[in-house]
Amino acid sequence: MKKTLIAAGILGAFAVTAQAQSSVTLYGTLDAGLVYTNNQGGHSNWQQASGSVSNTYFGLKGNEDLGGGLHAIFTLESGFNMNDGQYSENGTLFNRQAYVGLQSEQYGTLTIGRQYDSMVDYLAPLSEAGYGYGNNLAAHPFDNDNLDNTFSIKNAVKYTSANYAGFKFGGLYGFSNDAGQFSNNRAWSAGASYSNGPLNFAASYLQVNNAVGLTNNSNGAVGLGNGDANIAAQTQRTYGAGVNYSYGPATAGFVYTHTQLDNVQGASVDGTVIGGLSGTNLHLDNFEVNGRYALTPALSLDAAYTFTDGRMTGSNGTGDPKWHTLSLQGDYSLSKRTDVYLEGVYQHASGELGNFGANVASINTLAPSSTENQTAVAVGMRHRF
Repeated sequence: MKKTLIAAGILGAFAVTAQAQSSVTLYGTLDAGLVYTNNQGGHSNWQQASGSVSNTYFGLKGNEDLGGGLHAIFTLESGFNMNDGQYSENGTLFNRQAYVGLQSEQYGTLTIGRQYDSMVDYLAPLSEAGYGYGNNLAAHPFDNDNLDNTFSIKNAVKYTSANYAGFKFGGLYGFSNDAGQFSNNRAWSAGASYSNGPLNFAASYLQVNNAVGLTNNSNGAVGLGNGDANIAAQTQRTYGAGVNYSYGPATAGFVYTHTQLDNVQGASVDGTVIGGLSGTNLHLDNFEVNGRYALTPALSLDAAYTFTDGRMTGSNGTGDPKWHTLSLQGDYSLSKRTDVYLEGVYQHASGELGNFGANVASINTLAPSSTENQTAVAVGMRHRF
């Protein structure tokens, strides 16, 4: 009897130890509200909206302590629409991230699977649209630089360094997985950031070759529509840098990005894929100024202005599209995990889109206006778990 009790005690001790050395966490963000838009296709619109400020998703992440500062980790993350409960990418459960890897406290982290690129990891936190602020309506036109993490990279191998006195760096390579066509829909990215007290700086680069849109490799690194990229081109090159500085309750920042889209294959606007763009080259420069001020520990205001300067060339004519986007948001925290927000966004478009005619306003996540102006007002609630 004593031997049985001793054995049971030892097994119980091992079970407690194993549980202490590994963990699985359920997490996510829910964002739902109402949005009024003065012009969508020539009509005003009241709509129930999902993710006006932050993407709505849930995920599982795990960590197993292997000893010696080494950990086995995994993340499974799924985006969905609060309006109807459907996945943000049709037919794909873990449509945001799905990876497994090893993490060393001394040498950094190596992961394999579907993951976000370096624009999202390093530069996005300094942008109004990035997860530092989490403001989808304020994203740069078509989220052309992916700072609003519209898409993640499939078939990816990624390295993230340890934190060296505030300096971090990393890179990612997304395979095409296409036999005999190594570069057909592949992607690679690199970035770095530095934080020192109130000062934060970051820079990053992303390149996608032959991104699938109307092309033939749907199993490659990046897709078009259905929750994936808003624009697909034969070659996409995006780079940028940003800085912000905090002083007491105030934070101010500046972000610059450049996106070069050569031979655009297709575009997705409000979930509708548009073809007939082949032969179009579009270069976009985004200049963003943003700021936040905490009036109280619970109430904060943030604002951003972005000027996007475009140049269009190619077989569909030449053009000089431009967008001015201004956003203002007030956010009140009901608790550490729950907040409510009120936001207004205004966009003014100008210039021509070659043979496609005059440029029109199109606030991110909303259907385009029929004119050069568009205004949206959103009120909603966000809960993190």
